Amino acid sequence: MMNIHFFKIASLFYLLGTLSYSVYILLLKESLSKLGATIVTIGFASHTLALVTRYGEAGHTPVTNLHESLSFFAWMIIGVLLIAHLKYKVKVLGAFLTSIALILMLFAFALPKEIVPLAPVLKSFWHPVHVTFAFLGNAIFTLTFCCGVMYLIQERQLKSKKMGAIARRLPPLKVLDDLSYQSLTFGFPLLTLGIITGAVWAEYAWGRYWAWDPKETWSLITWFLYAAMLHQRLTVGWRGRKAAIMAIVGFMAVLFTFLGVNLLLPGLHAYSNW
Repeated sequence: MMNIHFFKIASLFYLLGTLSYSVYILLLKESLSKLGATIVTIGFASHTLALVTRYGEAGHTPVTNLHESLSFFAWMIIGVLLIAHLKYKVKVLGAFLTSIALILMLFAFALPKEIVPLAPVLKSFWHPVHVTFAFLGNAIFTLTFCCGVMYLIQERQLKSKKMGAIARRLPPLKVLDDLSYQSLTFGFPLLTLGIITGAVWAEYAWGRYWAWDPKETWSLITWFLYAAMLHQRLTVGWRGRKAAIMAIVGFMAVLFTFLGVNLLLPGLHAYSNW
């Protein structure tokens, strides 16, 4: 299948991009950061071709099994990275986000790659709309998570008063906190739209908007976590360490909702039912 060839090429470029960004962190050479961005952009283009060709071969949005979902998630993460790189110029983000995307691609590569037909009841306009909102929101929360991790690392460096090599390579705390907040304000509405469009799709497919399926329940739990985080930031002025920890906790909920629920809990969203 042609889409697998493009998928392999994208994975290779993500690997090279991860290495380039990692060496940039070690040496702090601007040329390595630019090289990493160029390599990852080529990988993203190849990945886009992989998804487009798979869509043409399958006839529907390619998120019907775990291989496709991991690939689609990785593609969204790299897209968010490229946009963030252009807008915020936080070069070190490349090492974090590209590494996560590469891990997802490697797991996807190890899984069955056959195209699974979409059940007739699930064929709907709302299918691509729902998955696009949901995965894009999760990809932006991946950025929020990385900012939280970097914040805690940088804060520890500053508190220890040992301004070592790590501190020089990470952005200032205010930059990380602001970027985390901005990504939260983009990701939360997308998560909300993902849940709403998922409910509309469920009504079309199964005749009800909500049935407390494990996926629906954990999506709602994740929504409440991010809603609480956003509320605390807007009303209480939550910033810094607490916000960083909540960003990490929220992303753990995202991962469990995305992977844990589908693999461990029976329900309509289990990949075996698709």
